[in-house]
Amino acid sequence: MMDLKPPLSGSDQDEAKELRPKFNSDGLIPAVAQDSATDEVLMMAWMNEDALRQTIETGEATYFSRSRGKLWRKGETSGNTQSVDEILIDCDQDTLLLKVSQKGPACHTDRKSCFYRKVSPDGALSFADLPV
Repeated sequence: MMDLKPPLSGSDQDEAKELRPKFNSDGLIPAVAQDSATDEVLMMAWMNEDALRQTIETGEATYFSRSRGKLWRKGETSGNTQSVDEILIDCDQDTLLLKVSQKGPACHTDRKSCFYRKVSPDGALSFADLPV
């Protein structure tokens, strides 16, 4: 099992050559999934240490469900899986970007992406011109 190192302080974290994720006070880190082929942002979910470890070790996106309090592998019930092609982490290692090969829709609404609504300057929502 892979051992994740604790984060460093200050600019040492920004220049670290090893994975040192900064989980929030709930032990979670946001993970944005992006389509490897199109660069479309598909979804955002949370990972805890075990989910990140499993994702790295298996190459299949695994997240942590805050509402259910447990791990879930993307597509385990729907069949709409995410094979992870690449994992990137931001400068201070507190946000992940997963470049994935998505099979089927990424959103639980059966849309390709969870980001299907636009917010107008007055705060109203409209549906984006995206394929369902």
